[in-house]
Amino acid sequence: MRVGIYARVSTRDQNCSLQLNDLRAYCEARQLDIAHEYVDWGESGAKDSRPQLNAMMSDARKRKLDMVLVWRWDRFARSTRHLLTALEEFRALKIQFVSFQEDIDTGTPIGQVLFTLIAAMAELERNLIVERVCAGIRNARAHGKRLGRPRQYVDVDRIRELQASGLSLRKVAATLKVGYGTVRSALQNGERKTPPKDVEEIGSFTEAAVVA
Repeated sequence: MRVGIYARVSTRDQNCSLQLNDLRAYCEARQLDIAHEYVDWGESGAKDSRPQLNAMMSDARKRKLDMVLVWRWDRFARSTRHLLTALEEFRALKIQFVSFQEDIDTGTPIGQVLFTLIAAMAELERNLIVERVCAGIRNARAHGKRLGRPRQYVDVDRIRELQASGLSLRKVAATLKVGYGTVRSALQNGERKTPPKDVEEIGSFTEAAVVA
């Protein structure tokens, strides 16, 4: 069985020796072949994308690994979402995932049960988040808050003046501190100079006021 060992430390001055020694001993005791050791130095676990983690996932998708072995869950993933996504992909690829410290192996019946529990908890977490977001939106609307990205108004005459001075549209946008699309849209639509009553002027452009 080809094993990919993954280890991670958050800062450059930390050492992966403890993790690697335990994982190598685990493989030796079970006569497992270590295909590759993937070590991320100074990489936060909060990031789903890490150089060596990405390399390991790439090798897994190329069917170069039969097992992924980590020292502990949080060395691999900090969020339930990231962990669940990876475990689902490993299962689809028929790759075992083993966490040394927690003694969890998705290749065993107990490991499969734990995987199901993790999936159920993740689903509950997602549903609770959606429920809270929807409640927050309803509450904001009830209090008159304007949701979404504020609309920006620009002076079309000012845009044309800057264009006449030789500035490109992108440089005009940078000068007015608005997006390129806002400038282009203003020219196409002939945006008015006087904004509606519910906006306030900010610098050289205006922005929709959000009720606090």
